[in-house]
Amino acid sequence: MTRIRLGMVGGGKDAFIGGVHRIAARIDGEFDLVAGALSSTAEKSRESGAALGLDPDRCYGSFQEMAEAEAARSDGIQAVSIVTPNHVHAAAARTFLAQGIHVICDKPLTATMQQAADLADAVKSSDALFILTHNYTGYPMIRQARDMVASGDLGRIRVVQVEYPQDWLTEAAEQTGTNKQAEWRTDPERSGAGGAVGDIGSHAHNLACFVSGQGVEKLAADLQSFVEGRRVDDNAHVMLRFDGGARGMLWCSQVAPGNENSLKLRVYGEKGGLEWAQEDPNYLWFTPFGEPKRLLTRAGAGAGDAANALSRIPGGHPEGYLEGFANIYTGAARAIRAAQQGQRDPVLDLLPGIEAGLAGMRFIDACIRSSAQDAAWVSL
Repeated sequence: MTRIRLGMVGGGKDAFIGGVHRIAARIDGEFDLVAGALSSTAEKSRESGAALGLDPDRCYGSFQEMAEAEAARSDGIQAVSIVTPNHVHAAAARTFLAQGIHVICDKPLTATMQQAADLADAVKSSDALFILTHNYTGYPMIRQARDMVASGDLGRIRVVQVEYPQDWLTEAAEQTGTNKQAEWRTDPERSGAGGAVGDIGSHAHNLACFVSGQGVEKLAADLQSFVEGRRVDDNAHVMLRFDGGARGMLWCSQVAPGNENSLKLRVYGEKGGLEWAQEDPNYLWFTPFGEPKRLLTRAGAGAGDAANALSRIPGGHPEGYLEGFANIYTGAARAIRAAQQGQRDPVLDLLPGIEAGLAGMRFIDACIRSSAQDAAWVSL
C-alpha cells in the first residue's frame, strides 16, 4: 500500500501547528509530505521546504500555484493540509476541492459565516473529501465516552459541562512584536470576530456535541476582552440548550493564570456521569448513580472497542495530543483510500467534516450576537 501524497498550505518555519500536523500525518505511515506552499511569500516557502527536505520545484509561492501545478502532475498530491490563519481556509480549500484534491483543514472552519457558506457549497460540488481537524475527538477515551453515551450507559443526558481555560494571553502578547501566534489570533481580520470563543471555545463546543450526541439549539453568551486594547474576546461564559433536551455550560478563557491547556468535559445523565480532562487524557471517570466512581483507562480493563481501535501501545504507556491528532489523520487516510475506490468508509461518521465546521461557525456567530444583546438567548 503506497502512502498518500500530501501537500501543505501554511505551517512553515516557526509555525507550531504545522509541525503538529506533519508529525500526526506520519505517525502511522499513511502520508508522505511532497509539496507545500508553506508561507505567504515564495522565498519563505522555499526556505521552509528546504528545511523539511522537499523538492525545491514543489515549494510554491501560493496555494493557487500549488493546486494548479500539482493537479497537472502524474505524481501530484492526493490530499492537502491547510494550516494557515483562519481567513485563508475557505479560499485555499475551495481551490483544492475544485481540482479534486482531498482537504484536511485546521479549525475553526473559516473566519466568517459567508466564507463558511461558500466553502460548504464547494464541498457539496466536489467529489473530494473535506475533513476538519477537531483533534480532541481523536482521543481514545473521548471515543469511549461517546460510545457509552450512545449505548445508554448514562441514560437520558441531562447536563453537559465543558471548559477550556488557558493563560497565554493574560498579558498583551500580541503587542510585543515577537509572538506571531498572538498577533494573528487576536486580529479579527485573520482570526474572525471570535477570539477565545473561536480559537478554543469552538473546540469545547465541538467536544460537547461529539460526546453527548446532541447539537446546541440556543445559547446565552457573555464575552469579554479583559486585556486593554484587545480587539477580540479573551474570556467567555456561555449557557447552552441542546436539541436533545440537555442543558449545559461552556467556559473558555485565555486569561486564566495557572491553566495551560485545561480542556475538561463532564456529562451527566439520569443513570450516571462521565468526567474527562485533556491534560490527563488516558483516564475516564464513570460514576453510575449510587455507586462508587470507576476509573476507565486507555487500553485497560473496561475500555471498549471504540477506544481500543485508536490505541497504539499497551495501557499505562501515556498517549496524548500528537497521537489523538494522528488518529484524525489515520481516519482521513482510510476515508481517502475508500474514496479512491469509489466507496465510503464508515470512519467518516466519526471524523469532523463540513457539517461540524458549520455548526462551529454558527456557535461562534451566536455567541457574538448574544453577547452584543447583553447575553440574551439566541438561536443557532
